[in-house]
Amino acid sequence: MPPSLGPLIRVASWGSRDILDSGDMSRSARAVTTLAGRSTGRVARMWVGVDAVDWAELKHNYGSAEEIPELLRRCAGPDPDDAENASSELLNLLFHQGGWICSAASAALPFMLRLAATPQVPSRCAMLELVAMLAAEAGRVEARFLDPGWASAWERALPKLLRLLDDPEPEIRRATADVLGACGSPGELILPGLLRSWETEDDPVTRLELVLALGHAALRAPAGPRRAEVFDLLHELLDAPQPQIRLAAVHALAPTDPGLPAQRLDLVLEAVRDPSVESWRHTSSVRTGVLGVHHWTSELITGPAPDFTLGVLADHHDDEQRIAALAQAGGLLSRWRSPGASLLPRLVGRLDDPVTEVRFRAVELLACLGPAAAAHVDEAASLLTDSAVRTTRRQESVREAALWALARMNDPRCLPGLIELIAGARSGFASNSAHYPATDWHHVGLPSLPEVLGHLPDHAELLLPAICDWTGTITEDRLLHRICETLAGWGPVAEAAVPRLLGLLEDDRTWTAAATALAGIGRGGAEAGDLLLSRARTVGPHGELAAWAYWRVCGEPEPALELLRRSLAEQRIRHPELRKLAGLGAHAARYADRLRTMTADTDPWTRVEAAHALWAATGDTENTVPVLTAVVRDLAEGIHLPVMLPAVRHLARIGHAARPAADLLRLVPACDRRLRSNGGWRGFTQDENIRSAVQELLSTSSP
Repeated sequence: MPPSLGPLIRVASWGSRDILDSGDMSRSARAVTTLAGRSTGRVARMWVGVDAVDWAELKHNYGSAEEIPELLRRCAGPDPDDAENASSELLNLLFHQGGWICSAASAALPFMLRLAATPQVPSRCAMLELVAMLAAEAGRVEARFLDPGWASAWERALPKLLRLLDDPEPEIRRATADVLGACGSPGELILPGLLRSWETEDDPVTRLELVLALGHAALRAPAGPRRAEVFDLLHELLDAPQPQIRLAAVHALAPTDPGLPAQRLDLVLEAVRDPSVESWRHTSSVRTGVLGVHHWTSELITGPAPDFTLGVLADHHDDEQRIAALAQAGGLLSRWRSPGASLLPRLVGRLDDPVTEVRFRAVELLACLGPAAAAHVDEAASLLTDSAVRTTRRQESVREAALWALARMNDPRCLPGLIELIAGARSGFASNSAHYPATDWHHVGLPSLPEVLGHLPDHAELLLPAICDWTGTITEDRLLHRICETLAGWGPVAEAAVPRLLGLLEDDRTWTAAATALAGIGRGGAEAGDLLLSRARTVGPHGELAAWAYWRVCGEPEPALELLRRSLAEQRIRHPELRKLAGLGAHAARYADRLRTMTADTDPWTRVEAAHALWAATGDTENTVPVLTAVVRDLAEGIHLPVMLPAVRHLARIGHAARPAADLLRLVPACDRRLRSNGGWRGFTQDENIRSAVQELLSTSSP
């Protein structure tokens, strides 16, 4: 071949193709020879038919699809950055978060595949990634959410897609295999092409993708006569010389043999801990390194058994492996309680690791476990002088994670460091109260400083002087409110803060924060009575708060009852106000009929707090216990919702009459699954709190 034609070797993945028979030559050298003239012609043919589509009549996630042709053309443009932006916008319009297949996606499918088949297009892989997402979603959604034109569009597209398995670019072959694995086409249409590619493919990463695609396609009926051949091949690959091929075979076989990963755990661990695990970073379907492969593979081994996690926690010379192992430990511990006993020694063993991120993650997990890790409080305290910081945006330090761990264990050695932070030292603690969803991942991070302090009411005497000084310097209203909510949570032990709160109460900007704290402190804040009564009588949006705080510090209910009566009459009472009514006890009995009606509200928070207020005001258990019991019923099945905690606590206060709820929840303390609706550290504290409340219910309702 003349040297000048070398750069022009291409695969024409749609249209006519001439296969070059090259014997033992490499895959790229077996590509079709395409001259520049043909390439130009192919680009011209790429847009045939695009203007014949009535795009304005089609729909995507944001409305009319009239901008789709221009986005498709930009995806083929010469500017790679603009092509990337266009492909991202196309993904957002056609897929967004999934849930349906829009009519614009069906119409755009052939053009996206033409883009993917054209060598000089910079967004080829992005097009195939979008096609993979759409094809997978088409197989998941109900028929009513699937555009009627998708099935025929996909049927026409499939032969062109199969041709891309012969593309000279490994990235395109990988992405194509990913699409074929993700789509819903029956195996009998897919397996012959995948098996042919397996026989000729020489790129190691693409072979990984092919193994996964073979496993997926063989499960889609009708799989055809070659299904048995595929499974024979996959079982043979369990003994392949390459660790990642063996791992891919385990993943491919696991859907039909779910016990295989545990049975071949030695094989799995060898692969995920081998340096070649980085190969997965270059695949189309997995696209992640050590940490992601650990997590992806751990999903094959369900339940609380810690064997896989213990295996990856074994010592390893690679820093990323040790970090990934702790991420895996966090994920397992966030879902299950029982692995803690076996994993704790491994976590403690990482506290002296040379890598900052490893030490931080290890002590952060001790903090999450809190009281369950109290036997190792001295080891956590050894990191109080470790000022090394993470490379994250907040640059949290190992020392701060150790402070958090000691606070969770109620150890006073955290106090000097926290007082330093209160006094203004640089802090990596969160600036706001963050909530993350409960997932299989553990979200690594620290709470806000007020949230840390909330765990330390036993040390209020030592902390209050610094906190009082702090409240005088805070200019951010939200932070001041969080500090005052912490003082309210501490209750009467925060009485020493009252003089400082009186000053805040006089300020129109800060008085609501002060009133919140005083309401929690109670009678020890009686000196604030006149100021609070004055605030309660002033027309404004926070009169109820002032009246409620006045009741709490002075014991006089009428101002609060009057303002809450108005809210009830105006149908604008919410569950926080209902809690206040409950706190008024028998004084609120005059509102019993309205409260009884609200126990049937559609909002569970309203039902729970109305039921509690009704019981607190009247002692009515006939109407209230069934309402509260219904809210917590799913807790017996391991389902946790935030509203369940106050419901269980209210039932515990009701006592013996709540016996039906106690009988329902009797097995909850033995449940191994963490009862949580949040991720990160908050999921651990949710689990502790709901279990403590259930134990209290079992105790108070017993004969």
